[in-house]
Amino acid sequence: MFVLKVIDTFSAAHRLRGYEGKCEGLHGHNWKVEAEASFARLNKIGISMDFKKLKKALSAALSGYDHKDLNDVPEFKAQNPSAEHLARNIHGKLRRSLQGSGARRLRVSVWESETSCCTYEGRMKNGSAA
Repeated sequence: MFVLKVIDTFSAAHRLRGYEGKCEGLHGHNWKVEAEASFARLNKIGISMDFKKLKKALSAALSGYDHKDLNDVPEFKAQNPSAEHLARNIHGKLRRSLQGSGARRLRVSVWESETSCCTYEGRMKNGSAA
């Protein structure tokens, strides 16, 4: 299996509703996001996917978050903008972008800090996650 990984970042604030502790108040992070796509085969020139395509898809998935209060982003009106929900939502956006690419597995890691991250992963089957 060939695994391509790209990394991008964004800066954003959030607060966790219902959390008891410092994270219930508005605070910010310089988020780091890693996207990994796994491929079983290479194309005729010996690559599984152009890194540019994966970088562009990740950048597009993150575009609505940079320099925002994530609690004000529509997708987080009904759910907390936790690292877990961010990872799952970014995964869903990337999954749609990569349909038909030949990717077998997709994995997204969202880092709140240098020491804390959440990873969400799923298999791709016939161009969509299983």
